[in-house]
Amino acid sequence: MSPERFARINEMLDNRQPDLTLCLDKVHKTNNIAAVIRTADAVGIHQVHAIWPDLDMRVSGNTASGSQQWVKTIRHDHMDEAQTQFRAQGMQILATNFSEDAVDFREIDYTRPTAIILGNERDGVSPEGIAAADQHIIIPMIGMVQSLNVSVASALIMYEAQRQREAAGMYGQRRLDEDYCQVKLFEQGHPIYAKACRRKSIPYPKVDALGQIVADAAWWERMRSPQKAVK
Repeated sequence: MSPERFARINEMLDNRQPDLTLCLDKVHKTNNIAAVIRTADAVGIHQVHAIWPDLDMRVSGNTASGSQQWVKTIRHDHMDEAQTQFRAQGMQILATNFSEDAVDFREIDYTRPTAIILGNERDGVSPEGIAAADQHIIIPMIGMVQSLNVSVASALIMYEAQRQREAAGMYGQRRLDEDYCQVKLFEQGHPIYAKACRRKSIPYPKVDALGQIVADAAWWERMRSPQKAVK
């Protein structure tokens, strides 16, 4: 791994925000899903959630520009599953929804642990998502259209969250689990060895402070040995 590559991955890990997430409520258009994930990566969101009860989610690699390698998508069959996970992490739950109690999305304190529910292209947030929210938010609009594309709406909200968190000094300090960071450093810094480990069922080694593999002679011997054919 080059020093530049190693530094870039570490910078990404240092800026990830594990207590800020999105929940896509039955969003089904792959180009929108991929665009949301791409923006999530850009603002340092560690993972997104998706309510997807019927079909397997597929992300367009071209639209996501590889960001799905860095942002994990957690699938749920029902909103209750996602809500339970958000509550367990002490998150405030927001939902984009036109209601009497909705507030301008910029009035929210995003420095708090936060989950943001965004609805699908046709129906918006589901009744279950609306009920799960602590607060409804809206993006003020003074034109003729009444709503934005979900990927555009999510980008506006995510960048407001980033603005607030940056001002509060919440970036540049690593808050991710070290085991996860080691996996990412190895997989993305040494992809050929990582692929070989998966193929040969060899445990991942550690990566040192310079980005180099730390492994004993037995590990290297297993790595060099030809893969045995499966009978």
